[in-house]
Amino acid sequence: MKKKVVSLLLVAAMAASMGCGSNNGGTSNAGTSNAGTSNAGTNSGADAATTESNEGGDDAAAADTASDVEKPEEISIMVDGTVFTKENAQDQFIAKLEELTGIKFTVTQPDHDAYYDVVGQTIASGEWPDVMILSSTYYAGYAEQGVLWDMTAAYENSELKQRQDAFGSTGVIDGVRIDGKLYGMPSARGNGCVTYVKKAWLDNCGLEAPTNYEEYLAMLEAFTTGDPDGDGTNGNTYGVSAAGFIGTEAPYTNYLPEFYQDAHPSFYLAEDGTWKDGFTEDAMKDALQRMADAYAKGVIDPTTLTNGTKDCRDKYYGDEFGVFTYWAGTWQTNLETNLEANGKDSELVALAPITEVGQYLDRVPPVWVITSQCENPEGVFKYFIEAMQDGGDVQFLFTYGVEDVHWSTKAETIFEGEENEKVYADGEFHGCENLETPGTQYTKAHIDPMLALVELANDPKDESLPESTKNSAALFNENCVAADLVPTTDAMSEYNGDLTTLKNELVANVVMGKSTIEEAYARYESEHGAEWSQAIVDSLNQ
Repeated sequence: MKKKVVSLLLVAAMAASMGCGSNNGGTSNAGTSNAGTSNAGTNSGADAATTESNEGGDDAAAADTASDVEKPEEISIMVDGTVFTKENAQDQFIAKLEELTGIKFTVTQPDHDAYYDVVGQTIASGEWPDVMILSSTYYAGYAEQGVLWDMTAAYENSELKQRQDAFGSTGVIDGVRIDGKLYGMPSARGNGCVTYVKKAWLDNCGLEAPTNYEEYLAMLEAFTTGDPDGDGTNGNTYGVSAAGFIGTEAPYTNYLPEFYQDAHPSFYLAEDGTWKDGFTEDAMKDALQRMADAYAKGVIDPTTLTNGTKDCRDKYYGDEFGVFTYWAGTWQTNLETNLEANGKDSELVALAPITEVGQYLDRVPPVWVITSQCENPEGVFKYFIEAMQDGGDVQFLFTYGVEDVHWSTKAETIFEGEENEKVYADGEFHGCENLETPGTQYTKAHIDPMLALVELANDPKDESLPESTKNSAALFNENCVAADLVPTTDAMSEYNGDLTTLKNELVANVVMGKSTIEEAYARYESEHGAEWSQAIVDSLNQ
Protein backbone atom coordinates (compact mmCIF):
# COMPACT_ATOMS: atom_id res chain seq x y z
CA MET A 1 0.00 0.00 0.00
CA LYS A 2 1.16 3.48 -0.83
CA LYS A 3 1.92 5.76 2.04
CA LYS A 4 0.93 9.39 2.21
CA VAL A 5 3.07 11.77 0.16
CA VAL A 6 4.33 13.44 3.28
CA SER A 7 6.18 10.28 4.27
CA LEU A 8 8.48 10.79 1.34
CA LEU A 9 9.78 13.92 2.96
CA LEU A 10 11.84 11.66 5.21
CA VAL A 11 13.70 10.57 2.11
CA ALA A 12 13.88 14.11 0.74
CA ALA A 13 15.36 15.29 3.99
CA MET A 14 18.41 13.21 3.23
CA ALA A 15 19.69 15.38 0.44
CA ALA A 16 18.13 18.57 1.75
CA SER A 17 20.24 18.31 4.89
CA MET A 18 23.39 17.87 2.85
CA GLY A 19 22.63 20.19 -0.02
CA CYS A 20 21.98 19.08 -3.57
CA GLY A 21 25.13 17.51 -4.98
CA SER A 22 26.77 18.66 -8.11
CA ASN A 23 25.11 16.37 -10.45
CA ASN A 24 23.75 18.90 -12.80
CA GLY A 25 24.50 21.86 -14.94
CA GLY A 26 23.09 23.32 -18.05
CA THR A 27 25.92 25.64 -18.97
CA SER A 28 29.65 25.60 -18.72
CA ASN A 29 29.31 26.67 -15.10
CA ALA A 30 25.95 25.56 -13.84
CA GLY A 31 26.09 21.83 -13.37
CA THR A 32 26.58 18.56 -15.19
CA SER A 33 27.95 18.65 -18.60
CA ASN A 34 28.47 15.03 -19.37
CA ALA A 35 29.64 12.46 -21.83
CA GLY A 36 29.75 8.75 -22.35
CA THR A 37 27.60 6.47 -24.41
CA SER A 38 27.03 3.40 -22.31
CA ASN A 39 23.53 2.19 -21.66
CA ALA A 40 22.24 2.88 -18.18
CA GLY A 41 21.08 -0.61 -17.41
CA THR A 42 18.36 -3.06 -18.31
CA ASN A 43 15.21 -4.26 -16.67
CA SER A 44 13.58 -7.59 -17.21
CA GLY A 45 10.29 -5.91 -16.41
CA ALA A 46 10.30 -3.97 -19.64
CA ASP A 47 7.74 -6.30 -21.15
CA ALA A 48 5.31 -5.04 -18.57
CA ALA A 49 5.46 -1.60 -20.10
CA THR A 50 2.33 -2.27 -22.08
CA THR A 51 0.24 -2.96 -19.00
CA GLU A 52 -2.46 -0.60 -17.85
CA SER A 53 -1.29 2.80 -16.60
CA ASN A 54 -2.15 3.86 -13.05
CA GLU A 55 -2.90 7.43 -13.96
CA GLY A 56 -4.68 7.44 -17.26
CA GLY A 57 -1.93 6.12 -19.50
CA ASP A 58 -4.38 4.03 -21.50
CA ASP A 59 -6.35 7.14 -22.31
CA ALA A 60 -3.10 8.77 -23.37
CA ALA A 61 -2.31 5.88 -25.69
CA ALA A 62 -5.72 5.94 -27.30
CA ALA A 63 -5.67 9.69 -27.75
CA ASP A 64 -2.16 9.70 -29.12
CA THR A 65 -2.95 6.97 -31.58
CA ALA A 66 -5.88 9.02 -32.80
CA SER A 67 -3.66 12.15 -32.99
CA ASP A 68 -6.17 14.15 -31.01
CA VAL A 69 -4.23 14.89 -27.83
CA GLU A 70 -5.17 18.34 -26.61
CA LYS A 71 -2.31 20.82 -26.75
CA PRO A 72 -1.84 22.62 -23.41
CA GLU A 73 -1.96 26.39 -23.43
CA GLU A 74 0.44 26.70 -20.49
CA ILE A 75 2.88 24.39 -18.70
CA SER A 76 4.48 25.06 -15.33
CA ILE A 77 7.93 23.54 -14.82
CA MET A 78 10.38 23.36 -11.92
CA VAL A 79 14.00 22.96 -12.96
CA ASP A 80 17.45 22.90 -11.41
CA GLY A 81 20.66 24.33 -12.88
CA THR A 82 20.61 21.97 -15.84
CA VAL A 83 18.49 24.44 -17.81
CA PHE A 84 19.71 27.96 -18.54
CA THR A 85 19.65 30.19 -15.50
CA LYS A 86 18.33 33.75 -15.46
CA GLU A 87 21.91 34.99 -15.60
CA ASN A 88 22.43 32.95 -18.77
CA ALA A 89 19.49 34.38 -20.70
CA GLN A 90 16.79 32.02 -19.51
CA ASP A 91 14.17 34.54 -20.65
CA GLN A 92 15.38 34.30 -24.25
CA PHE A 93 15.58 30.51 -24.05
CA ILE A 94 11.99 30.28 -22.83
CA ALA A 95 10.82 32.82 -25.41
CA LYS A 96 12.30 30.66 -28.17
CA LEU A 97 10.75 27.52 -26.66
CA GLU A 98 7.36 29.23 -26.59
CA GLU A 99 7.80 30.28 -30.20
CA LEU A 100 8.63 26.74 -31.32
CA THR A 101 5.89 25.00 -29.32
CA GLY A 102 3.11 27.59 -29.18
CA ILE A 103 2.88 26.99 -25.40
CA LYS A 104 3.42 29.43 -22.56
CA PHE A 105 5.91 28.22 -19.93
CA THR A 106 6.03 29.28 -16.30
CA VAL A 107 9.45 28.46 -14.82
CA THR A 108 10.44 27.99 -11.20
CA GLN A 109 14.19 27.55 -10.76
CA PRO A 110 15.43 27.34 -7.15
CA ASP A 111 19.09 27.73 -6.32
CA HIS A 112 20.80 24.61 -7.64
CA ASP A 113 22.26 23.47 -4.31
CA ALA A 114 18.87 23.88 -2.59
CA TYR A 115 16.80 22.37 -5.39
CA TYR A 116 15.55 19.23 -3.66
CA ASP A 117 14.85 21.08 -0.46
CA VAL A 118 12.48 23.30 -2.46
CA VAL A 119 11.01 20.31 -4.32
CA GLY A 120 10.14 18.67 -1.00
CA GLN A 121 8.55 21.87 0.30
CA THR A 122 6.57 22.24 -2.93
CA ILE A 123 5.22 18.68 -2.78
CA ALA A 124 4.28 19.16 0.87
CA SER A 125 2.41 22.37 -0.01
CA GLY A 126 0.10 20.57 -2.42
CA GLU A 127 0.70 23.14 -5.16
CA TRP A 128 2.62 21.06 -7.68
CA PRO A 129 4.06 22.13 -11.03
CA ASP A 130 3.09 20.21 -14.13
CA VAL A 131 6.66 19.09 -14.76
CA MET A 132 9.84 18.66 -12.70
CA ILE A 133 13.37 17.38 -13.11
CA LEU A 134 14.33 14.65 -10.63
CA SER A 135 17.52 12.73 -9.96
CA SER A 136 17.37 8.98 -9.40
CA THR A 137 17.57 9.54 -5.64
CA TYR A 138 14.08 11.06 -5.68
CA TYR A 139 12.54 9.59 -8.82
CA ALA A 140 11.62 6.13 -7.51
CA GLY A 141 10.40 7.52 -4.19
CA TYR A 142 8.06 10.08 -5.66
CA ALA A 143 6.77 7.49 -8.13
CA GLU A 144 5.94 5.15 -5.26
CA GLN A 145 4.15 7.93 -3.42
CA GLY A 146 1.83 8.67 -6.34
CA VAL A 147 3.31 12.08 -7.07
CA LEU A 148 4.22 11.13 -10.65
CA TRP A 149 2.01 10.38 -13.64
CA ASP A 150 2.56 7.01 -15.29
CA MET A 151 3.68 7.82 -18.86
CA THR A 152 4.20 4.19 -19.91
CA ALA A 153 1.36 3.83 -22.38
CA ALA A 154 1.88 7.31 -23.81
CA TYR A 155 5.53 6.48 -24.43
CA GLU A 156 4.89 3.06 -25.95
CA ASN A 157 2.61 4.65 -28.54
CA SER A 158 4.83 7.65 -29.27
CA GLU A 159 7.16 8.68 -32.04
CA LEU A 160 9.71 9.40 -29.31
CA LYS A 161 10.06 5.68 -28.62
CA GLN A 162 10.64 5.04 -32.30
CA ARG A 163 13.33 7.73 -32.47
CA GLN A 164 15.09 6.46 -29.34
CA ASP A 165 14.96 2.82 -30.44
CA ALA A 166 16.42 3.76 -33.82
CA PHE A 167 19.30 5.56 -32.06
CA GLY A 168 20.10 2.63 -29.79
CA SER A 169 18.79 4.20 -26.59
CA THR A 170 16.46 1.41 -25.48
CA GLY A 171 18.75 0.28 -22.65
CA VAL A 172 18.82 3.76 -21.12
CA ILE A 173 15.02 3.91 -21.05
CA ASP A 174 14.75 0.39 -19.62
CA GLY A 175 17.17 1.48 -16.90
CA VAL A 176 14.65 4.00 -15.51
CA ARG A 177 11.62 1.70 -15.58
CA ILE A 178 10.08 0.91 -12.21
CA ASP A 179 8.39 -2.49 -12.24
CA GLY A 180 8.28 -2.16 -16.00
CA LYS A 181 6.64 1.26 -15.94
CA LEU A 182 7.91 4.72 -16.83
CA TYR A 183 7.23 7.63 -14.53
CA GLY A 184 9.97 9.81 -15.96
CA MET A 185 11.84 10.43 -19.19
CA PRO A 186 15.59 11.06 -19.39
CA SER A 187 16.67 13.64 -21.93
CA ALA A 188 20.18 12.17 -22.14
CA ARG A 189 22.35 9.37 -20.86
CA GLY A 190 23.39 9.58 -17.23
CA ASN A 191 27.16 9.88 -17.54
CA GLY A 192 29.63 9.69 -14.71
CA CYS A 193 32.81 11.23 -13.41
CA VAL A 194 36.44 11.06 -14.52
CA THR A 195 39.43 12.10 -12.44
CA TYR A 196 41.20 15.14 -13.91
CA VAL A 197 44.79 16.02 -12.99
CA LYS A 198 46.53 19.28 -13.85
CA LYS A 199 49.28 18.44 -16.35
CA ALA A 200 51.50 21.34 -15.25
CA TRP A 201 51.35 20.13 -11.65
CA LEU A 202 52.49 16.66 -12.66
CA ASP A 203 55.34 18.17 -14.66
CA ASN A 204 56.38 20.54 -11.88
CA CYS A 205 56.55 17.62 -9.45
CA GLY A 206 58.31 15.31 -11.90
CA LEU A 207 55.44 12.80 -11.85
CA GLU A 208 53.63 10.64 -14.36
CA ALA A 209 49.88 10.05 -14.23
CA PRO A 210 49.14 7.46 -11.51
CA THR A 211 47.91 3.98 -12.38
CA ASN A 212 47.34 2.56 -8.88
CA TYR A 213 46.43 3.78 -5.41
CA GLU A 214 50.01 3.96 -4.15
CA GLU A 215 50.96 6.26 -7.03
CA TYR A 216 47.74 8.25 -6.62
CA LEU A 217 48.43 8.92 -2.93
CA ALA A 218 52.06 9.84 -3.67
CA MET A 219 50.80 12.37 -6.21
CA LEU A 220 48.43 13.92 -3.67
CA GLU A 221 51.26 14.21 -1.15
CA ALA A 222 53.52 15.90 -3.72
CA PHE A 223 50.75 18.35 -4.65
CA THR A 224 50.24 19.18 -0.96
CA THR A 225 53.81 19.50 0.31
CA GLY A 226 55.61 20.73 -2.79
CA ASP A 227 55.22 23.65 -5.18
CA PRO A 228 53.05 22.16 -7.95
CA ASP A 229 51.59 25.50 -9.05
CA GLY A 230 55.02 27.05 -9.44
CA ASP A 231 54.36 30.11 -7.30
CA GLY A 232 57.56 29.65 -5.33
CA THR A 233 55.88 28.53 -2.10
CA ASN A 234 55.75 24.97 -0.81
CA GLY A 235 52.72 23.61 0.97
CA ASN A 236 50.06 26.17 0.04
CA THR A 237 48.00 23.79 -2.10
CA TYR A 238 46.04 20.57 -1.61
CA GLY A 239 46.06 17.33 -3.50
CA VAL A 240 42.33 16.78 -3.90
CA SER A 241 38.98 18.32 -3.01
CA ALA A 242 35.38 17.24 -3.47
CA ALA A 243 31.79 18.22 -2.74
CA GLY A 244 31.59 16.19 0.45
CA PHE A 245 33.21 12.94 1.55
CA ILE A 246 30.23 11.07 0.18
CA GLY A 247 27.89 12.00 -2.66
CA THR A 248 24.28 13.08 -2.27
CA GLU A 249 22.97 10.91 -5.10
CA ALA A 250 23.69 7.43 -6.39
CA PRO A 251 26.26 6.08 -6.90
CA TYR A 252 27.58 8.24 -3.98
CA THR A 253 31.26 7.46 -4.67
CA ASN A 254 31.50 9.60 -7.81
CA TYR A 255 33.71 12.36 -6.44
CA LEU A 256 36.31 10.30 -4.52
CA PRO A 257 36.43 6.98 -6.37
CA GLU A 258 40.12 6.32 -5.67
CA PHE A 259 39.39 6.14 -1.95
CA TYR A 260 36.17 4.15 -2.21
CA GLN A 261 37.44 1.64 -4.77
CA ASP A 262 35.12 -1.40 -4.45
CA ALA A 263 33.07 -0.02 -1.54
CA HIS A 264 29.31 0.56 -1.69
CA PRO A 265 28.09 3.13 0.86
CA SER A 266 24.46 2.30 0.21
CA PHE A 267 22.24 -0.39 -1.32
CA TYR A 268 23.45 -2.31 -4.35
CA LEU A 269 22.50 -5.36 -6.38
CA ALA A 270 25.04 -8.11 -5.73
CA GLU A 271 26.22 -10.66 -8.29
CA ASP A 272 23.95 -13.30 -6.74
CA GLY A 273 20.90 -11.17 -7.58
CA THR A 274 20.16 -10.03 -4.02
CA TRP A 275 20.17 -6.50 -2.63
CA LYS A 276 22.71 -5.63 0.03
CA ASP A 277 23.74 -2.57 2.04
CA GLY A 278 27.43 -2.17 1.50
CA PHE A 279 27.86 0.27 4.37
CA THR A 280 28.67 -2.45 6.90
CA GLU A 281 30.92 -4.48 4.61
CA ASP A 282 34.67 -4.61 5.07
CA ALA A 283 35.18 -2.78 1.79
CA MET A 284 33.44 0.30 3.20
CA LYS A 285 35.47 0.20 6.40
CA ASP A 286 38.64 -0.01 4.30
CA ALA A 287 37.48 3.02 2.29
CA LEU A 288 36.89 4.99 5.48
CA GLN A 289 40.39 4.12 6.69
CA ARG A 290 41.94 5.30 3.42
CA MET A 291 40.08 8.61 3.57
CA ALA A 292 40.88 9.11 7.26
CA ASP A 293 44.58 8.45 6.67
CA ALA A 294 44.69 10.82 3.69
CA TYR A 295 42.83 13.53 5.60
CA ALA A 296 45.23 13.20 8.54
CA LYS A 297 48.13 13.68 6.11
CA GLY A 298 46.54 16.90 4.92
CA VAL A 299 46.21 15.90 1.26
CA ILE A 300 42.41 16.30 1.24
CA ASP A 301 41.10 19.87 1.28
CA PRO A 302 39.78 20.42 4.85
CA THR A 303 36.71 22.27 3.51
CA THR A 304 35.56 19.15 1.62
CA LEU A 305 32.77 18.46 4.11
CA THR A 306 31.06 21.79 3.45
CA ASN A 307 31.98 22.27 -0.21
CA GLY A 308 29.35 22.52 -2.89
CA THR A 309 30.33 21.69 -6.44
CA LYS A 310 30.62 25.37 -7.37
CA ASP A 311 32.98 25.84 -4.42
CA CYS A 312 35.16 23.04 -5.78
CA ARG A 313 35.16 24.41 -9.30
CA ASP A 314 36.11 27.90 -8.15
CA LYS A 315 38.94 26.53 -5.99
CA TYR A 316 40.15 24.42 -8.90
CA TYR A 317 40.19 27.43 -11.20
CA GLY A 318 42.15 29.30 -8.53
CA ASP A 319 44.82 26.55 -8.34
CA GLU A 320 44.00 25.67 -4.74
CA PHE A 321 44.13 21.92 -5.48
CA GLY A 322 45.29 19.68 -8.30
CA VAL A 323 42.99 16.64 -8.60
CA PHE A 324 39.28 16.95 -9.32
CA THR A 325 36.93 14.09 -10.10
CA TYR A 326 34.08 15.53 -12.15
CA TRP A 327 31.78 14.82 -15.07
CA ALA A 328 33.19 13.26 -18.23
CA GLY A 329 33.15 14.76 -21.70
CA THR A 330 32.08 18.37 -22.00
CA TRP A 331 33.24 19.20 -18.51
CA GLN A 332 36.89 18.58 -19.36
CA THR A 333 36.64 21.40 -21.85
CA ASN A 334 34.69 23.56 -19.40
CA LEU A 335 37.32 23.06 -16.70
CA GLU A 336 40.14 23.84 -19.09
CA THR A 337 38.55 27.01 -20.47
CA ASN A 338 37.81 28.28 -16.98
CA LEU A 339 41.40 27.62 -15.88
CA GLU A 340 42.59 29.48 -18.96
CA ALA A 341 40.24 32.38 -18.24
CA ASN A 342 41.77 32.59 -14.76
CA GLY A 343 45.29 32.78 -16.15
CA LYS A 344 46.23 29.25 -15.06
CA ASP A 345 47.85 26.37 -16.94
CA SER A 346 44.80 24.71 -18.41
CA GLU A 347 45.86 21.32 -19.78
CA LEU A 348 44.25 18.43 -17.90
CA VAL A 349 45.01 14.73 -17.91
CA ALA A 350 41.89 12.56 -17.75
CA LEU A 351 42.87 9.45 -15.81
CA ALA A 352 41.80 5.96 -16.70
CA PRO A 353 40.49 4.27 -13.53
CA ILE A 354 43.36 3.25 -11.27
CA THR A 355 43.81 -0.50 -10.83
CA GLU A 356 41.91 -0.65 -7.54
CA VAL A 357 38.91 1.22 -8.96
CA GLY A 358 38.69 -0.78 -12.17
CA GLN A 359 35.71 1.02 -13.70
CA TYR A 360 33.95 4.33 -13.29
CA LEU A 361 30.19 4.31 -12.63
CA ASP A 362 27.62 5.49 -15.16
CA ARG A 363 24.82 6.98 -13.08
CA VAL A 364 21.10 6.53 -13.63
CA PRO A 365 20.17 9.70 -15.54
CA PRO A 366 17.95 12.46 -14.17
CA VAL A 367 14.44 12.39 -15.59
CA TRP A 368 11.70 14.81 -16.57
CA VAL A 369 8.49 13.86 -14.76
CA ILE A 370 4.85 14.90 -15.04
CA THR A 371 3.10 15.26 -11.71
CA SER A 372 -0.17 13.47 -11.08
CA GLN A 373 -1.87 16.83 -10.44
CA CYS A 374 -1.27 17.91 -14.04
CA GLU A 375 -4.64 18.53 -15.70
CA ASN A 376 -3.54 17.43 -19.16
CA PRO A 377 -0.63 14.99 -18.75
CA GLU A 378 -1.15 13.46 -22.20
CA GLY A 379 -0.76 16.88 -23.81
CA VAL A 380 2.28 17.77 -21.70
CA PHE A 381 3.93 14.50 -22.66
CA LYS A 382 3.27 14.91 -26.37
CA TYR A 383 3.99 18.62 -26.74
CA PHE A 384 6.80 19.05 -24.20
CA ILE A 385 8.43 15.79 -23.08
CA GLU A 386 8.33 14.27 -26.55
CA ALA A 387 9.08 17.55 -28.33
CA MET A 388 12.30 17.96 -26.31
CA GLN A 389 13.71 15.01 -28.26
CA ASP A 390 12.12 15.70 -31.63
CA GLY A 391 15.41 15.39 -33.50
CA GLY A 392 14.81 18.89 -34.84
CA ASP A 393 14.36 22.48 -33.73
CA VAL A 394 13.21 21.93 -30.14
CA GLN A 395 15.95 19.39 -29.44
CA PHE A 396 18.49 21.75 -31.02
CA LEU A 397 17.32 24.49 -28.64
CA PHE A 398 17.67 22.21 -25.61
CA THR A 399 21.11 21.14 -26.84
CA TYR A 400 22.74 24.43 -27.84
CA GLY A 401 20.44 27.25 -26.77
CA VAL A 402 19.44 30.39 -28.69
CA GLU A 403 21.16 31.59 -31.84
CA ASP A 404 23.39 34.66 -31.35
CA VAL A 405 22.88 34.39 -27.59
CA HIS A 406 24.37 31.00 -26.75
CA TRP A 407 25.76 29.99 -30.15
CA SER A 408 26.47 31.60 -33.49
CA THR A 409 27.75 31.01 -37.02
CA LYS A 410 28.75 34.63 -37.59
CA ALA A 411 32.31 35.64 -38.32
CA GLU A 412 33.65 37.07 -35.08
CA THR A 413 36.53 37.19 -32.65
CA ILE A 414 35.79 36.11 -29.07
CA PHE A 415 38.02 37.17 -26.18
CA GLU A 416 39.82 39.60 -28.51
CA GLY A 417 43.26 40.54 -27.22
CA GLU A 418 43.21 37.84 -24.52
CA GLU A 419 45.37 34.73 -24.29
CA ASN A 420 42.35 32.60 -25.12
CA GLU A 421 41.34 34.70 -28.17
CA LYS A 422 39.33 32.69 -30.70
CA VAL A 423 38.64 33.72 -34.29
CA TYR A 424 35.70 32.20 -36.17
CA ALA A 425 34.98 32.43 -39.89
CA ASP A 426 31.54 33.07 -41.35
CA GLY A 427 29.48 29.90 -41.16
CA GLU A 428 31.64 28.29 -38.45
CA PHE A 429 29.49 27.05 -35.55
CA HIS A 430 30.73 28.08 -32.11
CA GLY A 431 29.58 28.85 -28.60
CA CYS A 432 29.15 32.48 -27.61
CA GLU A 433 30.82 34.00 -24.59
CA ASN A 434 29.17 32.84 -21.39
CA LEU A 435 27.01 35.62 -19.97
CA GLU A 436 27.45 34.39 -16.40
CA THR A 437 31.16 33.71 -16.61
CA PRO A 438 32.94 36.07 -19.03
CA GLY A 439 36.04 34.60 -20.59
CA THR A 440 34.41 31.21 -21.19
CA GLN A 441 32.17 29.84 -23.91
CA TYR A 442 28.93 27.92 -23.87
CA THR A 443 29.31 24.27 -24.80
CA LYS A 444 25.73 23.09 -24.37
CA ALA A 445 22.32 23.96 -23.02
CA HIS A 446 20.42 21.18 -21.23
CA ILE A 447 21.09 18.15 -23.42
CA ASP A 448 24.74 17.30 -23.75
CA PRO A 449 25.34 16.53 -27.45
CA MET A 450 27.60 13.64 -26.45
CA LEU A 451 24.78 12.02 -24.48
CA ALA A 452 21.73 12.45 -26.70
CA LEU A 453 19.11 9.68 -26.88
CA VAL A 454 17.76 10.78 -30.25
CA GLU A 455 19.73 11.65 -33.36
CA LEU A 456 19.75 15.41 -33.89
CA ALA A 457 19.51 16.51 -37.50
CA ASN A 458 22.37 18.75 -38.64
CA ASP A 459 24.15 18.40 -35.30
CA PRO A 460 27.36 20.47 -35.46
CA LYS A 461 29.07 18.58 -32.62
CA ASP A 462 31.59 16.74 -34.79
CA GLU A 463 32.96 20.04 -36.05
CA SER A 464 32.43 22.19 -32.96
CA LEU A 465 33.37 19.99 -30.00
CA PRO A 466 37.01 20.15 -28.89
CA GLU A 467 39.14 17.03 -28.94
CA SER A 468 39.38 17.12 -25.13
CA THR A 469 35.61 16.67 -24.87
CA LYS A 470 35.62 13.77 -27.31
CA ASN A 471 38.61 12.09 -25.69
CA SER A 472 37.17 12.42 -22.17
CA ALA A 473 33.86 10.97 -23.33
CA ALA A 474 35.61 8.07 -25.05
CA LEU A 475 37.75 7.33 -21.99
CA PHE A 476 34.71 7.22 -19.73
CA ASN A 477 32.69 5.14 -22.15
CA GLU A 478 35.46 2.56 -22.42
CA ASN A 479 35.85 2.29 -18.64
CA CYS A 480 32.38 2.39 -17.05
CA VAL A 481 29.60 0.17 -15.76
CA ALA A 482 25.99 1.14 -15.18
CA ALA A 483 24.79 1.98 -11.68
CA ASP A 484 21.59 0.35 -10.38
CA LEU A 485 18.29 2.17 -9.94
CA VAL A 486 17.35 1.23 -6.39
CA PRO A 487 13.60 0.55 -6.03
CA THR A 488 11.57 2.35 -3.41
CA THR A 489 9.74 0.31 -0.79
CA ASP A 490 7.66 1.23 2.23
CA ALA A 491 10.70 0.51 4.42
CA MET A 492 12.87 2.69 2.19
CA SER A 493 10.40 5.57 2.49
CA GLU A 494 10.17 5.15 6.24
CA TYR A 495 13.81 4.72 7.18
CA ASN A 496 16.23 5.77 4.46
CA GLY A 497 16.16 9.49 5.15
CA ASP A 498 17.27 9.05 8.75
CA LEU A 499 19.58 6.20 7.79
CA THR A 500 21.39 8.24 5.17
CA THR A 501 21.74 11.21 7.52
CA LEU A 502 23.31 8.90 10.12
CA LYS A 503 25.64 7.30 7.57
CA ASN A 504 26.89 10.63 6.32
CA GLU A 505 27.54 11.93 9.81
CA LEU A 506 29.50 8.79 10.68
CA VAL A 507 31.54 9.03 7.47
CA ALA A 508 32.42 12.67 8.18
CA ASN A 509 33.36 11.94 11.80
CA VAL A 510 35.67 9.07 10.86
CA VAL A 511 37.37 10.89 7.99
CA MET A 512 37.96 14.03 10.05
CA GLY A 513 39.32 12.05 13.00
CA LYS A 514 36.43 12.76 15.37
CA SER A 515 35.79 9.07 15.93
CA THR A 516 37.34 5.72 15.17
CA ILE A 517 35.80 3.27 12.76
CA GLU A 518 34.91 1.01 15.67
CA GLU A 519 33.18 3.88 17.52
CA ALA A 520 31.29 4.87 14.38
CA TYR A 521 29.88 1.39 13.80
CA ALA A 522 29.00 0.99 17.46
CA ARG A 523 26.96 4.15 17.13
CA TYR A 524 25.47 2.78 13.91
CA GLU A 525 24.16 -0.17 15.90
CA SER A 526 22.97 1.79 18.94
CA GLU A 527 21.15 4.46 16.91
CA HIS A 528 19.13 1.93 14.87
CA GLY A 529 21.20 2.18 11.67
CA ALA A 530 21.69 -1.57 11.38
CA GLU A 531 18.01 -2.16 12.19
CA TRP A 532 16.80 0.31 9.54
CA SER A 533 19.25 -1.04 6.99
CA GLN A 534 18.13 -4.63 7.48
CA ALA A 535 14.47 -3.64 7.17
CA ILE A 536 15.22 -1.96 3.84
CA VAL A 537 17.29 -4.90 2.57
CA ASP A 538 14.53 -7.33 3.52
CA SER A 539 11.94 -5.22 1.68
CA LEU A 540 14.13 -4.98 -1.44
CA ASN A 541 14.57 -8.74 -1.53
CA GLN A 542 10.91 -9.62 -1.08
